[in-house]
Amino acid sequence: MVISAIADSLTRQVEAVGDTLSETFFEPVIRLGVTGLARSGKTVFITSLIANLMDRGRMPQLVAAADGRISAAYLQPQPDDTIARFDFETHLAALTAPAPHWPDSTRTISELRLSLRVRPTGLLSGLQGPRTVHLDIVDYPGEWLLDLGLLDKTYDQWSTDVLARIDKRACAQGFMERARAADPAAAFDEPLAQDLAKRFTAYLNDARKAGFSDCTPGRFLLPGDLAGSPVLTFAPVPLLGASRRGSLHREMERRFEAYKSRVVKPFFRDHFARIDRQVVLVDALGAIHSGPEAVEDMRRAMADILSAFRPGRNAFLSRLLMGHRVERILFAATKADHLHHTQHTRLSAIMEALTREARDRADFAGAHTQALAIASLRATVEETLDHDGKTLDCVRGTLLDSGKRAAFYPGELPEDPARLLSPARSGAQKWLDGDYAVMNFAPAPLVLKPGEGPPHIRLDRAAQFLIGDKL
Repeated sequence: MVISAIADSLTRQVEAVGDTLSETFFEPVIRLGVTGLARSGKTVFITSLIANLMDRGRMPQLVAAADGRISAAYLQPQPDDTIARFDFETHLAALTAPAPHWPDSTRTISELRLSLRVRPTGLLSGLQGPRTVHLDIVDYPGEWLLDLGLLDKTYDQWSTDVLARIDKRACAQGFMERARAADPAAAFDEPLAQDLAKRFTAYLNDARKAGFSDCTPGRFLLPGDLAGSPVLTFAPVPLLGASRRGSLHREMERRFEAYKSRVVKPFFRDHFARIDRQVVLVDALGAIHSGPEAVEDMRRAMADILSAFRPGRNAFLSRLLMGHRVERILFAATKADHLHHTQHTRLSAIMEALTREARDRADFAGAHTQALAIASLRATVEETLDHDGKTLDCVRGTLLDSGKRAAFYPGELPEDPARLLSPARSGAQKWLDGDYAVMNFAPAPLVLKPGEGPPHIRLDRAAQFLIGDKL
């Protein structure tokens, strides 16, 4: 096993060197990782980004597009034959249909290659012809990234942390009652283990719907072909004292370790270690609407996510990455079109504050980071209304549930992000001086001129930060 591991490591080093030489002397490749927590809009982000890179009329902040140096953009077969292709055509058709609808979310890892023909800049630009830059977009669930935190924990540490965090959550009480009744030292019983895992999975799904972000293990929510397997049949049941062979605790511990070694590590080894640039999409408005607990939970999740970009923190990752770093990380608060533009600066400031700890860690590790408020696809128009003698800056769109057009005022975000983060960190149960609403809008019918991609908010700025320096 040791010899096999060494051989595998050497093979990967040789492949990495070969890829580096190929990219240096021939056609550079940018591997862009796109992830996000629940309902953050990953599928729409990738679809709109690709469409707007192919038709660049709405990308003035992407310098290479504004300068006219991108002469062509076209899809090519992806380089990884064992990863599902991101279904760009189907998703774009859903957004641009006469009766548009949001595309289905991707539930596993997928990939797409977009190749750009770019005219070089600099003193030698007149002597060189256009070059090809490949953009490989890798889409994966944010819950999988959060799983990295499990690698540094023992089963008892994880169990203790989880139970302490969820003990008072209403959505966790069904699981907590069953977990309290279970005896970790008793002989292992498969039906009991399955019941505990089933209840814990139900809690994770309810927690995600309630706006919480700490929904790990991630594969419990997206099991795929692992559904029903022992590696997904465990739950937190800590034990005071020594663990006895054949006990419920011992088998749960064994399955937890198997999850780390057979599910979490292979993902990072095969996919994550090759990423150059990263986008983390966050539904900050949804968390604010859910309340202080959800905001604090999201802040902690952002800090945990950044642990994946700190190679020195984890021995497994340090060996795996071998000096490779993610160079740029964008934290994007999505659904900015649910707010009037006068509040976008405040949303960006809140996003900056939410990710401050996480971004400081990434900056320390040498990665450039940025926080933005964006809308991958603009679904609303702005409108100012008079109500009870007050002027309200609203957005108008088609309601997802009823299909009716309506104007919506979500409330006013605070100018100082501490007005949200302070009560969140202190454990407040609700906002004392504000009520922030969220409305679900359907995509608006699009009429696109030749050369225009779908309408968006700051997607061009996001693209410039992520790949502009490589063009």
